[in-house]
Amino acid sequence: MDSGLSFSAADLAQTRFAVSPMWEVVTSFRLLRAQAEPPVHRRWAAQVRPRLVRAGLGHGWLAELIPAHGYLADLLNPTPDSPFPTLEAELAAIRRTAPERVRTELEMLGTERELGSSLRVRLLSEAPEAALAKVTAEIEVYWEIALAPYWARIRRLLEADVFHRARQVAEHGSAHVLNELHGSVRWDDGTLHLVRRHCALTRDQAGSGLLLVPSAFAWPRVLTRSVPPDPPQLAYPARGTGTLWEPRAGTAADAVAGVLGRSRALLLAELDTPASTTQLAKHCGLSAAGVSQHLTALRDAGLVTAHRSGRSVLYARTAVADALLCPSRGALDLA
Repeated sequence: MDSGLSFSAADLAQTRFAVSPMWEVVTSFRLLRAQAEPPVHRRWAAQVRPRLVRAGLGHGWLAELIPAHGYLADLLNPTPDSPFPTLEAELAAIRRTAPERVRTELEMLGTERELGSSLRVRLLSEAPEAALAKVTAEIEVYWEIALAPYWARIRRLLEADVFHRARQVAEHGSAHVLNELHGSVRWDDGTLHLVRRHCALTRDQAGSGLLLVPSAFAWPRVLTRSVPPDPPQLAYPARGTGTLWEPRAGTAADAVAGVLGRSRALLLAELDTPASTTQLAKHCGLSAAGVSQHLTALRDAGLVTAHRSGRSVLYARTAVADALLCPSRGALDLA
């Protein structure tokens, strides 16, 4: 099936990019629900899936709104009001979803699977404001265990994609960029064609303009959102996703050790994968108390972040620490 989104000059002028935390929530959660994740995300999924199970998120609010296949609730992807919205801003927009919109989307979900007996669905329909507060609270839990420890790395990838394509627009024009988004997307004579049945999108179903959203987890397909009067959204695989989870500690570790000390440099190198104090002590041959003391200093210096996962706290390197350990990857890829 080939659907087409027609463009006027005004629509083209209103086409813009945005990096959306909620698109990463939606696409990553759906990926984790699949029986087999794409090889590119296997390392990440192996770390996150056990946390998801321990938190009981496999059968919660998100599972109701994000089925493994087909339509997912559009209310989870409100239109970003800036190129780089915060998760908090997007959650606030979700909580503001009009009750009639919530019920419409529940009906759309219900056409693909049985939802009538679910207590959560009934609450969403009968008391949407209270239910959406529970939905966003669960999203915050999911974010902390699945995305926050990795967000510096993911955001850098998404920002690099936006900056690359913005430069391409300046050098070659919008048509060139639209033609390069994905194999299923084609620009031809004022119309953006989508050749995937699940991505049907037409101008009579959407508002003006177009919002393009790079995603680390959308691969290998594109996803769309069409809720008038909002502009249509198209989430596409970001450039460089294939290298997202490659180890990043480089040859600068020895130089960093000369400044921070061997133990702290060792901990930073080990945090290429987010880990708890206990895990770091075991892998680095340090005492748990010593690791905790070093992590506090590194956190105060802005080199690590801490994220709650059940009874544990996961520590992760920041983008600043990545740049110190591997300067060649510290800057955004603007090529």
